[in-house]
Amino acid sequence: MAGPRAKDGILDMPAYVGGRHSIEGVAETFKMSANENPLGASPLALAALQKLGDPSLYPDGEALHLRTALADLNGLKAEQIVCGNGSDEILHLLAQAYLQSGDEILHTQHAFLIYKLASRAAGAQPIEVAETDLTANVDALLAAVTEKTKIVFLANPNNPTGTMISAEEVARLYAGLRSDILLLLDGAYAEYVDPAVYPAGFDMVEAHDNVVVTRTFSKAYGLAALRLGWGYCPPAIADVLNRLRGPFNVNQLALQAGLAALQDQAHIAESRAHNHHWRDWLVQQIGGLDLYVRTTQANFILVSFDSQQTAAAAEAFMCTQGVIPRGLVAYGLPTSLRLSVGTEAGNRAAVAALQAFMARGGND
Repeated sequence: MAGPRAKDGILDMPAYVGGRHSIEGVAETFKMSANENPLGASPLALAALQKLGDPSLYPDGEALHLRTALADLNGLKAEQIVCGNGSDEILHLLAQAYLQSGDEILHTQHAFLIYKLASRAAGAQPIEVAETDLTANVDALLAAVTEKTKIVFLANPNNPTGTMISAEEVARLYAGLRSDILLLLDGAYAEYVDPAVYPAGFDMVEAHDNVVVTRTFSKAYGLAALRLGWGYCPPAIADVLNRLRGPFNVNQLALQAGLAALQDQAHIAESRAHNHHWRDWLVQQIGGLDLYVRTTQANFILVSFDSQQTAAAAEAFMCTQGVIPRGLVAYGLPTSLRLSVGTEAGNRAAVAALQAFMARGGND
């Protein structure tokens, strides 16, 4: 007798596979595959993690203190903030709430894989829209809209391309969408962009009832292990997500560390400065090896090779040298590797590994 049957579409999607985190036989490695903050978490956040209190008590199910701090820092309304177990949870909740079988979502050609997975899990069909020079093309996105379109997912900057479109282009995208289409602006890498030029999108949430902005503590805040993210939503959407989410979806340690991390904006500024310096250095050094390197607005770069075979050989060789990059076959970029900006030692090791690889003629 057949057992329980999964919902249509779930078995058609591949499981998400994160970046490699270890190398068999290599004790000391530089993990540059997951876009983690090489400076780690704020000392204030680390101190907060030592003060768990009584673990038999449930955490604050409303994340009131964290939402209030986020609102104060960003000039937002706390009641419109929804906290989640990583920003991924907010994306999944939106898909659950606003997608049905037969609906479509739009995402750019080389977008974060969770957009596809969350929409398929909800029974909807993800539609891939071509990019221009690895950058979101607003005209192409608008041309792809049909009567079935219900959500447009836009990561800005995007992962793994690191490209970003301007506030004017985001506004133009919104202006071309029907009022029943939700525009999701994923700002996972927002803190790595100069605040003076970053199109945060919070004003669009305030002005419209179909725009949501998400952020995470996993990247610049260095709290990836705690799984903490949030979304800024119109009141009606916040109400829906709060009805759908688990009653204690954010654990106490994450709440404490996140609140403390927000109080250390100097750490964010230091992380941004470190990233800008070493990102530019990596582009210069690797570009000097006769490789095409794309600088980005995030905390990683893209290194491109002449073929998928060469890219795979470079990844394998770098791993033997203790440097772990991210292969991008799953993202539709088989000839490229994504390299997170690391510590000074990690960055220098990555350049040395690529120098050695190219000196061998680009073969494993």
